[in-house]
Amino acid sequence: MRAIWITKPGGPAALELRETADPEPGPGEVRVRIRVAGLCFADVLAAQGLYPDAPKPPCVVGYEAAGVIDALGPGTEGPPVGRRVLALTHFGGHADVACVPAAQVVEITDGMSFEEAAAVSLNYLTAYHLLFRAGNVRPGERVLVHMAAGGVGLAALQLARTVDGVEIFGTASAAKHYVLRAEGCTHPIDYRTADYAAEIRRLTHGDGVDVVLDPLGGRDWRKGLKLLRPGGRLVAFGFANLARGERRQPARLAAQLAGVPLLTPLQLMNHNRTVSGVNLGRMWSEVGVLREELLAVLALWDEGRIKPRIDTAYPFTEAAAAHRRILERKNVGKVLLIP
Repeated sequence: MRAIWITKPGGPAALELRETADPEPGPGEVRVRIRVAGLCFADVLAAQGLYPDAPKPPCVVGYEAAGVIDALGPGTEGPPVGRRVLALTHFGGHADVACVPAAQVVEITDGMSFEEAAAVSLNYLTAYHLLFRAGNVRPGERVLVHMAAGGVGLAALQLARTVDGVEIFGTASAAKHYVLRAEGCTHPIDYRTADYAAEIRRLTHGDGVDVVLDPLGGRDWRKGLKLLRPGGRLVAFGFANLARGERRQPARLAAQLAGVPLLTPLQLMNHNRTVSGVNLGRMWSEVGVLREELLAVLALWDEGRIKPRIDTAYPFTEAAAAHRRILERKNVGKVLLIP
């Protein structure tokens, strides 16, 4: 088995490609020969030592992959050997072989490429959960999507398009605005040159938005809360503001943590606001919910209503470059890793 190991907290420079014996599937597991793996922001944070859910280094991360089942564990009921599947790996996905509980794999049709499957799985599942379970988006509402040109961001734009009359605001650098418009974003905002909160207030005549999807954290959570209309929902699902550059920066970490708003139920009640937190990495005890939502996503793909945008596919030998692309906010869509 070849896998990308995080050898220590050190960012892209701490990654190392290693070869070990192939794992054997246990009871209830299937073994997948991985053709394509997905890289997400949590994986990048893990390499910097900033993702608390990651295993202790040295470790192999990766939440999503697509490939072919080549073995079943004892007593396993699931797709048979030879079937093409996408897999929610919950670490271990950045390898050419992974053993996964059968409930966390879903068969894919011949019409879906392995690249599309790896790009759809975690990003669209996350966006679906954010919008429709936590955010409860309704027709005619206004939605703000941060990091709108990333994998989850573009998935959220496409999924929001499936709801009638939704007005979408998306933050991204100006060079990416053409993509945001093509994916249904009504108002792309360049966060580098404009105060997005002031721009949204201008565009809405001071009214604000109904839903904020925020993977940024820190001070941006505070700004997002102030943008909510009565009945509005802030959905926090990451802390990307912790990562700037290739290594963690203690001073930045402290400043961002100091910016996190302190909330009480009384404050939320008086302002008619809802704050939700989403961390799919801690939803594995609810795999039935995840599977139901993933099947809903695949149904939308079958209908042609969503289509993942692939940014770049890197071979495992260039994993450090893949991490840097995400850290430098250069990607438009999903970054993939190819064994």
